[in-house]
Amino acid sequence: MHIVVCIKQVPDSAQIRVHPVTNTIMRQGVPAIVNPYDLFALEEALRLKDRFGGRVTVLCMGPPQAEESLRKCISFGATDAVLVTDRAFAGADTLATSYALAAAIRRIGQEQAVDLVFTGKQTIDGDTAQVGPGIAKRLGLNLLTYVSRIVEVDLDARRLKVERRAEGGVQLLDTALPSLITMLEGSNEMRFASLDDMLRAGRFAVRRWNKDDAGIEDVSRIGLKGSPTVVSKVFGPTPRTDKADMQVVADTNVQDVTLNLLQKIFTAHPQIEAGLVERLSA
Repeated sequence: MHIVVCIKQVPDSAQIRVHPVTNTIMRQGVPAIVNPYDLFALEEALRLKDRFGGRVTVLCMGPPQAEESLRKCISFGATDAVLVTDRAFAGADTLATSYALAAAIRRIGQEQAVDLVFTGKQTIDGDTAQVGPGIAKRLGLNLLTYVSRIVEVDLDARRLKVERRAEGGVQLLDTALPSLITMLEGSNEMRFASLDDMLRAGRFAVRRWNKDDAGIEDVSRIGLKGSPTVVSKVFGPTPRTDKADMQVVADTNVQDVTLNLLQKIFTAHPQIEAGLVERLSA
């Protein structure tokens, strides 16, 4: 079984600041981390590797310093790591990124056929959730988004059964391999790196591919040239001035306090009340 996990090195969102004049993100001095959502994807891939054997290849497109994030993934137990890095990729939006990663996965598949591709549901710096579905579309893979649990994998029948979180409930989906899965947060808990794997990660030779190594056929579809998205402005959210509504329940019936609080919510947000009434009457 061969699994490819796509990760991204992102700035730690807890320490990001926006420049007050240029309205752009100030990245200087902000530490880079593995996109937290991608760690759920990596852990799920490693669990499948533990059950069925095979390989887990971690793939990242980014600057040379992103090699640090790939080594971290190796320390958790990944088998191989590929960094797609080239100045030609600079300025890529989700469309160009999915094109480059799809080409790299296709190239990896020439070494050993890929059964599953994992990504996180989205990244904390872009929050678009577009790259995973874009890769699936370009490679013709069955797409399973917002997966909360892998129920069953049948390698002999080449079938996969998962639970997918959806609005209003959970969907049970059955599909064929190869597939691409975007994992939901909270679906698992990242394991601790073992001492042996940490030592292996320190001396591991991360493969670096430029645009030619990654099999890019059309350079007009990568980097700024292949990115139609234009970001006109970035700004920080305005701090809220609303204060919490404190409810004292010491000398009051809890049910009365609850009803009073609900009435306040429904008065301020009538659409919530209408939605609940519609759902309960269905």
